[in-house]
Amino acid sequence: MIRLCAPHELADGQSRGFVIDQLNLLAVRRGGEVYAYLNRCPHRGIALEWRPDDFLDDSGSLIRCATHGALFLIESGECVAGPCEGQALQALECREDAHGIWITP
Repeated sequence: MIRLCAPHELADGQSRGFVIDQLNLLAVRRGGEVYAYLNRCPHRGIALEWRPDDFLDDSGSLIRCATHGALFLIESGECVAGPCEGQALQALECREDAHGIWITP
């Protein structure tokens, strides 16, 4: 297991990026749940954000690829609009306890 951050460091409706052991990752908290993915658009294999920790669309309800505008569901990583529609972000097993938010790469 790899610790991403302390629970209070990812507020509800917030996204954060991480680079750990050469893995480019992102995490989003929505409705009290944390979702983690590889930070890689399935369309071109590039990072999703256009500035640090900025992974969400203007409504805060979808993950957005800043390069192509593809939109992904936070809960599943499924692309619902854009050039990779029908594909999905690579989800990571994620859990949370009092000491941190943890992923299994």
